[in-house]
Amino acid sequence: MGFWKGSCDFRFEIGIAVPGRGWLDIPPVSLYITGAMFDRLTNAFSDIVRQLSGRARISEKNIEETVEQIKMALLEADVNLRVVRRFVNGTIEEAKGEKILRGVAPGQQFVKIIHDRLTGLLGDQRQDLVLRGPDTQTVILFCGLQGSGKTTTAAKLGLHLRKKGRRPLLVAADLVRPAAVEQLAVLGRQCETEVWREEGAKDPAGVVRNALKHAQKFQFDTVIVDTAGRQQVDEDLMGELARVKAAAAPDEVLLVADAMTGQNAVDIAKVFEEKIGLTGVILSKFDSDTRGGAALSLKSISGKPIKFTGTGEKLEDLEPFYPERLASRILGMGDVVSLVEKAQATINREEAEALQRKMESSTFTLADFLEQFKRMRKMGSMKALVEMVPGLSGQIREGDISETEMKRQEAIILSMTPAERDNYRIIGTSRRKRVARGSGTSVFAVNQLLKRFEKARLMMKKAAKNKGQGILPGMGGMR
Repeated sequence: MGFWKGSCDFRFEIGIAVPGRGWLDIPPVSLYITGAMFDRLTNAFSDIVRQLSGRARISEKNIEETVEQIKMALLEADVNLRVVRRFVNGTIEEAKGEKILRGVAPGQQFVKIIHDRLTGLLGDQRQDLVLRGPDTQTVILFCGLQGSGKTTTAAKLGLHLRKKGRRPLLVAADLVRPAAVEQLAVLGRQCETEVWREEGAKDPAGVVRNALKHAQKFQFDTVIVDTAGRQQVDEDLMGELARVKAAAAPDEVLLVADAMTGQNAVDIAKVFEEKIGLTGVILSKFDSDTRGGAALSLKSISGKPIKFTGTGEKLEDLEPFYPERLASRILGMGDVVSLVEKAQATINREEAEALQRKMESSTFTLADFLEQFKRMRKMGSMKALVEMVPGLSGQIREGDISETEMKRQEAIILSMTPAERDNYRIIGTSRRKRVARGSGTSVFAVNQLLKRFEKARLMMKKAAKNKGQGILPGMGGMR
């Protein structure tokens, strides 16, 4: 678990527990985000939570008015009408009980009801992939319409599983779309995952059978099959998928659905479940879905869990789907658990200890500052990261801050000499002019960066001296 300490210009520190060392702080970096998924829905629910949390008394009229606000927010987010009705009716029924109307802290209890019902809509609990033991093959079959992101998502899952210690094989069985086989081969090289491909092949089921033999011979424990899609569901697509499924005998059949299509993604999932049979769904382009209707409707309508979400264009941008964590994000409560997990994945113990020593001795340099920008990028999309900060996503409007600014700051630091990065105090007027020219920015921008860096050093020095005193109760907080 970790904690957040933040300043008003969206600069934060993460504390991570390291065995034998206690709490270590990752130096603060600036976050620049150009919007966030579920923008409207999060803003609406954040307002509702703020209205309710401090109430000492709640009447039936309060409940009805709040539920009406919730209903409108869900409908505007493109949530299925049947799902909205079920959600609203269940919330009213539970909220009007004696426990809420006459209980202690009724506002907070009402918020908990909303949180639990959102979690239920999203699927209740995390549904893991079915993965067999190391001596037995696991076969995962991908399906979906053309353009949903199947090929890229297959490579993302391959990388995700490889990081978990498995040995995946990607199978290029999309023989319809031009260049699909080559695309998977390129992605496979990027994520260092072997790809089975057959030049000139016409039968995808035959390709899958040969790939399975190859996987067994060379001890690949996971086979991920990328299949062809069509512009729309038709008999040819379903017939081909049925033949490939019979050849693969998969443990998982995952539909890759484009989150940007909203309710259409839910309808597509329902059809694929009826025709082929699914074990789960991966929502691609999840970072672009500002409404969120697909995620909130999918489990209720199709009956199939969301297992992963694609949260960006990089191969690392595939996240396991946790219903409870996403419900917290939608309500503006943040998701510190996921955030700390991301931080732990990008910084090892030795690096954390080295950074801690720099903080304690005030030797943190601009070169170290630049390294933190890179680490933030490894943690994933900036839009996704801000969703995890308690209370922050609802406070940021599109256009307030941008990732372009982060790149500008990187350019400024890269335009400095090694000596200047090691000792920012030598950067006088003439040097600032040179750095501004080299980075294509202005002296004002260089001055701003140096002021931010100086402030960050002071924050880190203070944090190093007061270890443990910044830990905030509950999920986290801001200051």
